Amino acid sequence: MIEKMANLPDITSSTASDSPLKLQWVGMEKIAVPLTLAGQHLASNRISAMADVFVSLEDEKAKGIHMSRLYFLLNEHLAGSELSVDTLTQLMQALITSQAGLSQAAKLNLRFDLMLNKPALLSDNFGYQAYPVEVCLEYQNDTLAVELNLDIPYSSTCPCSASLSRQLYKEAVDEQFSTDTIDKAQLLDWIASKAGSVATPHSQRSHAYIKLQLGTELPDIASLIFAFEEVIATPVQTAVKREDEQAFARLNAQNLMFCEDAARKLKTYLAKMQAVQAYWFKVEHQESLHAHNAVVIESSF
Repeated sequence: MIEKMANLPDITSSTASDSPLKLQWVGMEKIAVPLTLAGQHLASNRISAMADVFVSLEDEKAKGIHMSRLYFLLNEHLAGSELSVDTLTQLMQALITSQAGLSQAAKLNLRFDLMLNKPALLSDNFGYQAYPVEVCLEYQNDTLAVELNLDIPYSSTCPCSASLSRQLYKEAVDEQFSTDTIDKAQLLDWIASKAGSVATPHSQRSHAYIKLQLGTELPDIASLIFAFEEVIATPVQTAVKREDEQAFARLNAQNLMFCEDAARKLKTYLAKMQAVQAYWFKVEHQESLHAHNAVVIESSF
């Protein structure tokens, strides 16, 4: 067995920098770390995350920071504790203290998929949907700043396409029933037949990419996602039966929207959120008519 050496070299502490300059952020990226989240609707409160952790290097003469200390503190504070503002604040303070005077600020990014349990619209079925989430934190001057990034998919049906489809449907009814009076039974049979499928408006899977500056607050992320889905009104579904699919079609018809409509819904809701200090969002409708996307970007930063 190789004996542990008593004095291993540490050039970080014993060697001066060749070019004495301060550095804003120094650290590591893509560290695997388990998280525990609280909240409703979660498929599991145990989350597998990737972390980026940094500290500032204020000492111009120092060769570098003590990186291994960041790694160990990340596991110590996050692996066995519920994610909260208190836990994160303690971690950020410990990251700075671990550098023994080299650092005055810390930065942490946590990326994970939040798996939520989503019920069907009408039937008793349910399924699971994963939402990409990023929590970004900075700790400077004894203050923790929290930023939350979300990616929320939804369905959007084009109002223009719906209008054009209705016009074609009107013309088809006029052609099929040329007399001044229409037999109701004949009309219903025609509507239910293949001939009644005159035109359908085009729909697309869409995304709301949302960035929230939250000050020192960390909300119930799952509840926040469901709140945004309720505002947009046409969230994508998981497990569905025919009655759920029909209800989804009705929901889209009741909420026809251009990307501008979706953006205005989000902007109105965000303006009322007292916990949000600033926001940025991008609404992206991935067109089925075109090979390009329709987009709105809005920011209060």
